[in-house]
Amino acid sequence: MLTTHPFDDDKLHEECGIFGVSNSEGAAALVALGLHALQHRGQEAAGITSWDSHQFHTHRAMGHVAGNFDRDDIIRSLSGNTAAGHVRYATTGDTAIRNVQPLYAELASGGFAVAHNGNISNAMRLRRDLVRRGAIFQSTSDTEVIIHLVATSQYRTLIDRFIDALKQVEGAYSLIVMTPEGMIACRDPLGIRPLVMGKLDDSIIFASETVALDVVGAEYVRDVEAGELVIVKGSEVTSHKPFPPVASRPCIFEYVYFSRPDSIAEDRSVYSVRKAIGAQLAIESPVEADLVVPVPDSGVPAAIGYAQQSGIPFELGIIRSHYVGRTFIQPGDKVRHLGVKLKHNANKELIKGKRIVLIDDSIVRGTTSLKIVQMMHEAGAAEVHLRIASPPTRHSCFYGVDTPERAKLLAAKLDVEGMTDFIHADSLAFVSIDGLYKALGEAHRADIHPKYCDACFTGEYPTTLTDQDELQPVDQFALLEERVG
Repeated sequence: MLTTHPFDDDKLHEECGIFGVSNSEGAAALVALGLHALQHRGQEAAGITSWDSHQFHTHRAMGHVAGNFDRDDIIRSLSGNTAAGHVRYATTGDTAIRNVQPLYAELASGGFAVAHNGNISNAMRLRRDLVRRGAIFQSTSDTEVIIHLVATSQYRTLIDRFIDALKQVEGAYSLIVMTPEGMIACRDPLGIRPLVMGKLDDSIIFASETVALDVVGAEYVRDVEAGELVIVKGSEVTSHKPFPPVASRPCIFEYVYFSRPDSIAEDRSVYSVRKAIGAQLAIESPVEADLVVPVPDSGVPAAIGYAQQSGIPFELGIIRSHYVGRTFIQPGDKVRHLGVKLKHNANKELIKGKRIVLIDDSIVRGTTSLKIVQMMHEAGAAEVHLRIASPPTRHSCFYGVDTPERAKLLAAKLDVEGMTDFIHADSLAFVSIDGLYKALGEAHRADIHPKYCDACFTGEYPTTLTDQDELQPVDQFALLEERVG
């Protein structure tokens, strides 16, 4: 698969972003703006579904929000005062229009549209059981399992059927659901995936990040709590907590990379946390150098923090082009290397003869780090010291993040010394797991019940992983077989 940006194949990707508006004239237009702000969370496809008190309207398309939802005729066709949207990066299911959300179905109670951020970690087992009972699936997305569980529930009211469905799923989810009765927003019992609530005049808005509220001029009200269902019917907002209370475990990687730096996550400024991570990295892994250089754009806040703590000047030693589009050139080795330079190029006059501290957010496969370090050496850097603003990523994520299988994670195969040799850096260091927690205001990572989900670093998964534990590869159905990666 050809990607929009040459470096993106060596980054962890969030599955999606969601945005919903209830009780606002021209709701679909607001949703389109909100999805623009969440485009970084999913760049493969986008969709919006609206409700006009009589019927549902949907437009779904491959590609970015811009180009698909900047046309007046499309927005006009999505009439109604309630709408929800989704931007997608596939972690389960193939890249095809049938998997673009919101997914919609006609249930006995009427229309049911759902937008989902996360991953159902027992979806394969549930789907297998549903198919045996006669369910007919129209997509390969794990989200459709929720629709079938609602449809087959024996409870009387829609909200009870929905809660019954949620009690059967494992993993991580933030959901925005539209029905003729109103809008429902909810998070999984551990609150792994983010969801916030805002208000704009008389409208209630839900979004994956606060930055999307900012873009539409909405006021941030609060986070949807872990295990909470917020139900909006007209101007009435009610809260339900149907799950036994447990300590929440929000995804720590939201602070490292996923969220936009101008967002607020769990009442903390993402930008400030990333600067604090950089400062902690400077404390833990100092080095004599002339310049601190970020890998743009995700390494910039941590590099500022590192520079301020260390006293080493911060400079833009790598210049990023913001106008790199999709390339249709065949990805041979030589052309792939040239494609990398389309997006990032060394500031040679600045770099030449200097000892560089290079700051990046993470190392996944290691191919990007290898190319960036090589670029610095070719630009004449005297030394290149790579510092990473997260612990080594040694484990796959099963909660809505597109992670390579563990065998392809560089930190799962090599120790730090081996990784240093592979990348050809003069030195390499990661922030410690306790250092990461310190940047988030904690004294250290608790051995029992840590505050965040950090399984990608520690391998300590906060939920059961039924599909991974029970199903062998030969048993996996098309949900994984059709995945594009």
